[in-house]
Amino acid sequence: MLPKELLLKALNHEKVERTPWVPFAGVHAGKLVGYDATEVLQSADKLYEALIKVNELYKPDGQPVIFDLQVEAECLGCELVWAKDGPPSVKTHPLEGTEEIQIPCKCTIPTKESGRIPLILDVMERMKKSVGDTTALYGLICGPFTLATHLRGNDIFMDMYDDEDMVKDFLDYCNAVAMQMAEYYVQAGMDVIAVVDPLISQISPNHFEEFMAKPFTQLFDKIRELGAKSSFFVCGDATRNIEVMCKSNPDSISVDENVNLLEAKKITDKYNIVIGGNIPLTTIMLHGTQQDNMKYVIDLLDNMDNKDNFVLAPGCDMPYDCPIENAIGVAQSVLETEKVREMVKNYIAVDDEIEIELPDYENLSKPFVEVFTLDSATCAACTYMFGAAQQAKDTFGDAIDMVEYKFTIKENIARCKKMGVKNLPSMYINGKLKFSSIVPSKEELEKAIKDVM
Repeated sequence: MLPKELLLKALNHEKVERTPWVPFAGVHAGKLVGYDATEVLQSADKLYEALIKVNELYKPDGQPVIFDLQVEAECLGCELVWAKDGPPSVKTHPLEGTEEIQIPCKCTIPTKESGRIPLILDVMERMKKSVGDTTALYGLICGPFTLATHLRGNDIFMDMYDDEDMVKDFLDYCNAVAMQMAEYYVQAGMDVIAVVDPLISQISPNHFEEFMAKPFTQLFDKIRELGAKSSFFVCGDATRNIEVMCKSNPDSISVDENVNLLEAKKITDKYNIVIGGNIPLTTIMLHGTQQDNMKYVIDLLDNMDNKDNFVLAPGCDMPYDCPIENAIGVAQSVLETEKVREMVKNYIAVDDEIEIELPDYENLSKPFVEVFTLDSATCAACTYMFGAAQQAKDTFGDAIDMVEYKFTIKENIARCKKMGVKNLPSMYINGKLKFSSIVPSKEELEKAIKDVM
């Protein structure tokens, strides 16, 4: 059976001979051929070369063509900040700061000629011709809620309380953008459309049902009509939203390391939906050894009672500097599971002991806001959590201290362990958890800070 057939069979809820494997090698693909993130996301030839190398090295059953949630936002007027080792982040939000959401582009949907879309479609068609018979290709689109946040900024979270009808109209527009992008990508040969909406983890199930259920159900129905499979990709601790996500009827759901995959799978199995994930990006893929990666995969598979309806994948876009041998080790673990199981049966990971000194929280001279993120430059949910903290810093100035701890740095991993940080992103004030996997409104955060002044 060809790798592509294996993955599509799994997405059709059929039994497969082994677990399918989809490496989310976005900007990391560039590292394989010596290009930085900016180069690989702005050049069709470099992106194509990098993707072919991913296909050769990592033996995927499916692979994304591009992992960049800012493509649509850029087309609609957001300025981006580019990075060498990660996808760009949104710098400006054209619809931020007004009482009402004025959509200047209400009747304007990105065309095939907008922004970087021509580049992406070109690479998709080339990949389809080169490996499309053997590898299922993923087209990743920005989900409607994250696109709405890119355009509106953190104001969107307060909008959901202040003007429900306005938000619903806005999400309808963002969903129309998503449906059009899905159509472009299916026409270019994509087998799976992944709707990547990391900010879904930042809202409650009630808000999902009120604002998101309708657009997402319509979007997955549209993808099905186009003849492709769908994946609902969410980052952060989306545990509370897994069931309402299932009710929107995607073919599959992808989660990251913040979610207990084995527990989430009990819910997705109930709805007969495939779940994908969730190899930890930093502690295992970036900072671990090849044996750590192999051991993680083997343990995950061995602890899974029912391996049907499952696709193995990184928790999100792989870090740019992920060691190549680590991803190869993951591939070997699914392609030669019994052999690898024997190799790592006596392996015990070495725990790097890094001494971390915590602040004297009881005797601080002013409020101290600590934001624990995967990386605010590359993780959308982290971007807006850190953005909320920056907004508070602008308001209070020198009356408060504020810092971000990125989980991509080993010392910060140790700090998270010592602090007992369970989910990313999270915000602590004076050493106490205040917001976990939910972006606070400006008013909520200001009140929390004033309470400790």
